[in-house]
Amino acid sequence: MQTLHGQVLAGRTVAAHCLPTQFGVARAQLLDLLNGPLPALVLCLGQAGGRDKIGLERVAINLDDARIADNAGRQPIDEPIVAGGPAAYFSSLPLKACVQALTQADLPAEVSNTAGTYVCNHVFYSLMHALSERSAQDSASTEVRAGFVHLPWLPQQGSPSLSLDEMFRRCGSLR
Repeated sequence: MQTLHGQVLAGRTVAAHCLPTQFGVARAQLLDLLNGPLPALVLCLGQAGGRDKIGLERVAINLDDARIADNAGRQPIDEPIVAGGPAAYFSSLPLKACVQALTQADLPAEVSNTAGTYVCNHVFYSLMHALSERSAQDSASTEVRAGFVHLPWLPQQGSPSLSLDEMFRRCGSLR
């Protein structure tokens, strides 16, 4: 993510922001970032240990249910992310086309039907809810493509893994 910050892809400048792995705090920072003019695309990234493929997430659910504490020691159990919010939101990314492009670039990829119930899902749901709320007031926000992608660990973090160099080398043809 940070390697792409400031680069121009498809005529658009990439702005990368790192959110903390903390329930609530990540949501607040994300909402602050969405306060200004909307980008054409919001792509949230997270890592998923144990996954051997890049996972394009299909669904964000309105549930925080952490089996381990976040980086601030919070461990919500069966709590809604947005009280009274919809049960779920779907990604607005063209998931199957993205998977096809990644696999053609020889990167392992799949559509994943769950972002889990940890901070990644918290961020994904918060993103989609914020865009939905904003679209009720501003039709331009319905044009924003948004979603969440889980990346495998880097080799130094464990196995299975995919190196950053390999991801960039293989994705070069996607630009």
